[in-house]
Amino acid sequence: MTLRLCLAAFGAAFLPLAATAEDGTISVERGLQISIIGGCHDCHTPGYSETEGKIDPVNALIGNPVGFQGPWGTTYAANLRLTINGESEDDFVKFAKTFKAKPPMPYFNVHAMDESDLRSLYLYIGSLGEPGNPAPEALPPGVAPTTPYVVMAPPTMPKG
Repeated sequence: MTLRLCLAAFGAAFLPLAATAEDGTISVERGLQISIIGGCHDCHTPGYSETEGKIDPVNALIGNPVGFQGPWGTTYAANLRLTINGESEDDFVKFAKTFKAKPPMPYFNVHAMDESDLRSLYLYIGSLGEPGNPAPEALPPGVAPTTPYVVMAPPTMPKG
């Protein structure tokens, strides 16, 4: 289950309702669009932000060794190719509608995705090729990561 802790990227909070095709079309191409506008690549594809959104097919959704550290410990964006490896499309949809994850993964936004969007996302992820290796395992609070990481501290309230 640890490989499944993250399904979409930090930016999934910004998935517009318009992503759902009115005719319910399910396709790899639509899955690519959903992965982009849903923010999946933002965290799950190394180097995506640095290349201003160019997707390297070799690295697409393979997970990320850069951690997100906060009061929950340090979490890593999972290798989504491994998340679907060996899973049926129906199993993936069920998983996507029910999984929970530690911050900063907005799993509740994935739960709100239309079923046809999830099926298209499954097809896109499955089209990417060999699954590769898992992302690093999450670390509990107080354990120092050996990889680069981003500190996500709670807000500091002004005095007074």
